Amino acid sequence: MRLFKQLVFVFFALGILVSVLMIFTYDVIKIDWVVFMEIQDSYGTQEKPLQVPARSIPIEGPAYVPGAGAPANPVPADEASLARGVQLFGIHCQMCHGEAGQGNGPIAAFLVQKKPADLSGALVQDKDDGTLFLTISNGFGLMPPLNGNLTVRERWDVVNYIRTLKAAEGQ
Repeated sequence: MRLFKQLVFVFFALGILVSVLMIFTYDVIKIDWVVFMEIQDSYGTQEKPLQVPARSIPIEGPAYVPGAGAPANPVPADEASLARGVQLFGIHCQMCHGEAGQGNGPIAAFLVQKKPADLSGALVQDKDDGTLFLTISNGFGLMPPLNGNLTVRERWDVVNYIRTLKAAEGQ
């Protein structure tokens, strides 16, 4: 009888221990553990990217010299550049500017006060490549700056693709 009582006690103690572990395992009682990700500078969903430090140079080289005007396009509009440009345009620009760049993307309907620019129109196509590059890099109006999302080469590829939108309009 004594062995039976000891076994009941052991199983009872194990049951309580397992119950306590299950309470924490299934977050019945949630413990907010401090992790290192929470104490860094950039943390949070949909948080804007950090600004590029002043006087820093991108890893692929300087994109342009501030105050020196619009840079010249160093990337030829070859087949590889246009292929990358159309892919990047589809990822970063098409949602507002639309597939043909006419400012009629799916999000454009929700932009009531300021519609996205028609990239195939003369207002954009008459600008030089460097101005388009700076607009993509620094943003304009509601358009966010893409210098944190795209490398210098990728931004020039998007510029080269935007140039093809006028030709597509004329056809």
